[in-house]
Amino acid sequence: MASLKEIKGRIASVKSTQKITAAMKMVASAKLRKAQYQIERFLPYENRLTDILNRFLSSASEEFNSPLSETREVKRVAIVVLSSNSSLCGAFNSNIIRLLAKALEKYRKLNCETAVYPIGKKVEEAVRKWVFPVEIAGSYLSLIDKPHFDGAKAIADGLIADFLTNKVDRVELIYNHFKSTAVQVPMEEIFLPVILTDKSNGKNISTDYLIEPDRETLLNTLIPKSLRSKIYAILLDSAAAEQAARTVAMQIATDNADEILDGLTIQFNKQRQQAITSELLDIIGGSEALK
Repeated sequence: MASLKEIKGRIASVKSTQKITAAMKMVASAKLRKAQYQIERFLPYENRLTDILNRFLSSASEEFNSPLSETREVKRVAIVVLSSNSSLCGAFNSNIIRLLAKALEKYRKLNCETAVYPIGKKVEEAVRKWVFPVEIAGSYLSLIDKPHFDGAKAIADGLIADFLTNKVDRVELIYNHFKSTAVQVPMEEIFLPVILTDKSNGKNISTDYLIEPDRETLLNTLIPKSLRSKIYAILLDSAAAEQAARTVAMQIATDNADEILDGLTIQFNKQRQQAITSELLDIIGGSEALK
């Protein structure tokens, strides 16, 4: 059984850890608010751009084909995967790494070459430690802590160029989607080829447009813009999901520390009571012996 000194030491240690987790929760909450603000500012632009693209596609009298929508036999795949640069965020990173491993295993069975674009230190470290060889196409550690459009544009333009020159036949995105503070959903989406479909859902959309210079040129401009916006959007989405996961993880850690402190306090009081009772019995026994 632990001594009173050992229990007091444990209590002090848990209190110290609790202060750290509470502070980390406050920091993560502040970063989460900032990330949510960035998403709220950018989403209207992305939604409007997607809406314009869908309206043009739905108003077409004939089917539109783009080099970026070309479907061909998949021999080489690029996977853009987002994680965090640090830990202490629950299952945020492990869920993404597990999803990436499944995707790589799927393409290995299909005899496809794969290249991984790791955005985040944790997934990059995991990929480098894997036994089977995986091509790592660059390192983008700074993008996940401070997402910026120039970095997203550079990645998107590189992927578009590789797809157009047949260096890759498919591009996938793996990231955590921020659904709410308590829920982050691992997502796997196809980035290229672009799936050009009418998303009007049967709505009657006005088609009285004046287009210059022509419809094909305009769509070939909008599609790359939409792809760049998508990369930037998932950077913001993953950053918000990370801070949400860390906020929840630190809250759980703080609550667990409270439970541990309650148990240690009860144990300490019982030990002290036993010690006092033992001393009283010794005093009474000595007093009786002197009579």
